[in-house]
Amino acid sequence: MNYRLLAGAVAVSLAALATGPTTAADTPDGSAIFIPDPPAGMGQIVFFRPSAMGMAIACTVKEGETKVSSLGNGKYFILVTTPGTHSYSVKTEATDALTLLVEPDETQFVRCKMKMGIMAGRPDISPATGADFAEKSEHLKLVDDDDMGEGALRAAEIASRQ
Repeated sequence: MNYRLLAGAVAVSLAALATGPTTAADTPDGSAIFIPDPPAGMGQIVFFRPSAMGMAIACTVKEGETKVSSLGNGKYFILVTTPGTHSYSVKTEATDALTLLVEPDETQFVRCKMKMGIMAGRPDISPATGADFAEKSEHLKLVDDDDMGEGALRAAEIASRQ
């Protein structure tokens, strides 16, 4: 599902884009965050972690051995990727994995959360919907640039696609 700002919406400063538009009315789906369409022929995945338990432990998302990004509590990032099958994992004292089939021109959503563990939180990575993301979007902020890996969109790139 793709999200676009409503026609005639007030321009938002680059600083505001880093945390998203100010109200849920700013996007057609009720999300407080603008998600651009993926580049033509590419797919994208919006990874997000709602604020909850395990605040001190990041959901470090990897594809194979390559770090994609670290998702702190209450953060999100957008990963642009090639169409096809992609497997992502998160690990603390346990590992969880998710395999997705990414289609061209498609946006998928993935939620990471921490469950109770013995010594540390146990990560849980699972498919989500645009509605799940929209419901939590008011409290989400974009991951800092220095925590993003290759392919993750920075605030300036999101702003340039508006």
